[in-house]
Amino acid sequence: MYNLLLKLFYIVKPLVPRTLQIWFRKVTLKRKREKFADIWPILEQAGDQPDGFKGWPEGKRFAVVLTHDVETSRGHRRCLNLSSLEKDLGFRSSFNFVPERYAVSPEIRTELVKNGFEVGVHGLNHDGKLYKNHRIFQERAKRINRYLEEWNAVGFRSPAMHHNLEWLHSLNIEYDASTFDVDPFEPQPDGVGTIFPFYVQSRNRRTGYVELPYTLPQDFTIFILFGETNIDTWKKKLDWIVNKGGVALLNTHPDYMSLEAKPQVDEFPAQLYLEFLKYIKETYKDQYWNPLPCDLARFWVREHGAGSDLMQENTTSSVETK
Repeated sequence: MYNLLLKLFYIVKPLVPRTLQIWFRKVTLKRKREKFADIWPILEQAGDQPDGFKGWPEGKRFAVVLTHDVETSRGHRRCLNLSSLEKDLGFRSSFNFVPERYAVSPEIRTELVKNGFEVGVHGLNHDGKLYKNHRIFQERAKRINRYLEEWNAVGFRSPAMHHNLEWLHSLNIEYDASTFDVDPFEPQPDGVGTIFPFYVQSRNRRTGYVELPYTLPQDFTIFILFGETNIDTWKKKLDWIVNKGGVALLNTHPDYMSLEAKPQVDEFPAQLYLEFLKYIKETYKDQYWNPLPCDLARFWVREHGAGSDLMQENTTSSVETK
């Protein structure tokens, strides 16, 4: 059913004006939000710590991981300014670029890495067809692997959070970040039900990678679709994650963060994001670890091993929100 609906959506999408797309999603998701109020943004069972969890480096209370999906050339132009604002607040993040949708500047990638940020690959061309069938995925995986090698990148995230964790073994990655603990508003809404990383091993047990689910609601969802004008939803979920000792992994989009005085219809003030970073920094001073996604993945493998039975169970005990 997911595949059929996704195919129909991406056939119709180019024919519908952007403003009408957003309006329709707003109307649809308003009803969904009421329906899923008991599990979103907090799914209580997702806070259960994995057996054998030893805690975070230096005794930190929780982890903060910041990621950005750069979906258009507009977002691409904003990356260095955004990274500079993050750096001023003492944070580092990853920027995931779409290799064949717009021209990805080698200079921007180099500058980000030089300043302690990470670069990852965000699909191939963001057309909704990556998972159309296994043959197409395999063909595109070869090209994705070339970009991973060229960019010296080890992380991947699928556009629109589409995911097939078994197929991803075809990519030469250390981690994937295409899932979430719970998010019934995504096109493929099956959550993995945990705010902790887990290892995904191939069926032949020869390859594997760490899955890093995002655990804080996406910016586009709460600010554009739900029209919220404050960071209360982020703060509520973050405070809960802190109490559980998990990973506060946030996925935002420079494309929708307006650095100008008046945001467009599909933008929100970047100040809201910066306000949230300040909230983390001031409220939880010295209590959080802010690794890059690659460092979190390597830590997880080093501390918790690769492919334990417990970690494998996480890939099959998903939260269905149909």
